[in-house]
Amino acid sequence: MNQNLENSVKRYEELNMMLADPTVINDQDRYLGLVKEFNELEPLVKNVLRLGQAETELDENKTLLYETEDQEFRDLIREEISELESEIAKIDAAIKEALIPKDPNDEKNVIVEIRAGAGGDEAALFAGDLFKMYTAFAENQGWNFELIDASENEIGGFKEVVFEIVGRGAYSKLKYESGVHRVQRVPETEAGGRIHTSTVTVAVLPEAEEVDIDIDPADLQIDTYRASGAGGQHVNKTSSAIRITHLPTGLVVTCQDQRSQYKNKDKAMQVLRTRLYEIEQRKQDAAIASDRKDQVGTGDRSERIRTYNFPQGRVSDHRIDLTLYQLENVLSGDLDSFINSLQAAAHEKAIDAKTNAMGMTND
Repeated sequence: MNQNLENSVKRYEELNMMLADPTVINDQDRYLGLVKEFNELEPLVKNVLRLGQAETELDENKTLLYETEDQEFRDLIREEISELESEIAKIDAAIKEALIPKDPNDEKNVIVEIRAGAGGDEAALFAGDLFKMYTAFAENQGWNFELIDASENEIGGFKEVVFEIVGRGAYSKLKYESGVHRVQRVPETEAGGRIHTSTVTVAVLPEAEEVDIDIDPADLQIDTYRASGAGGQHVNKTSSAIRITHLPTGLVVTCQDQRSQYKNKDKAMQVLRTRLYEIEQRKQDAAIASDRKDQVGTGDRSERIRTYNFPQGRVSDHRIDLTLYQLENVLSGDLDSFINSLQAAAHEKAIDAKTNAMGMTND
């Protein structure tokens, strides 16, 4: 048995004994912590023990097949060998699955930041298209979204738009959207009909809670100002917009979409916590460089991840070499084909990485 799996079995047995100890039972905090660890280990250990048993039975049947001459009996043995081999393959897959570390952020809500890159007005227009795409996807999932801040350009696009998507598992599905999205199309303002290439940067951040990030109020500079953009006379008459500067890092967050100063401040603090949380995560990722190599393009804002080609009606994801000629559907929020494929690719890489690290085989 692999050494890591042996250690898991030993720890499971230790926990089993500890949970029967009256002194542990009387210490509720310790007891609950050990119960949680025991429950997390139990499925893995049961599979490990059953795998050993099944492999022993398989060896015994192969020996018996070699030794017996009765044809009818040999057929029964072959059938049992086939069943055992199938069971062993399933258990082996389940063990590898159990060994993959779970992303603690997967169930979180997300903050999405979309910024126009190269391409001027055309990039800003495409930023608006992506905003509509993600909000439509959120609606298809039964999630809610709320605009936090937006900087519009003169022709209806966004220089920058920040919004929140609230829904269970939002980060698990949308985390692969971080990166550079490229659009190839003929701008409406282009008289010669030439195809232009523009880029938009998307960042999908797991929403941080107060318990995740501790912010010292003394580190904040909070300014109020009059909101700009759509919103009627109200936005021009009251200083409801909020700008928060985090002095140690220089991060600046603004929020002007809510009508009350209090709500804008609350949303701005939410975004600030999320950005600071991302900074800490990136530090951890940098410390585990090999982990980074095994990811399928998550989190790197400089990575070109997808191209939307309007003349050909196609969308291509460069990380998994997947091209779909369904541009209109994708921009209407139908992202399932890409997201499912990206999740599957990331899952496969995680299994391979864990398998190689533990010296297990994929056979």
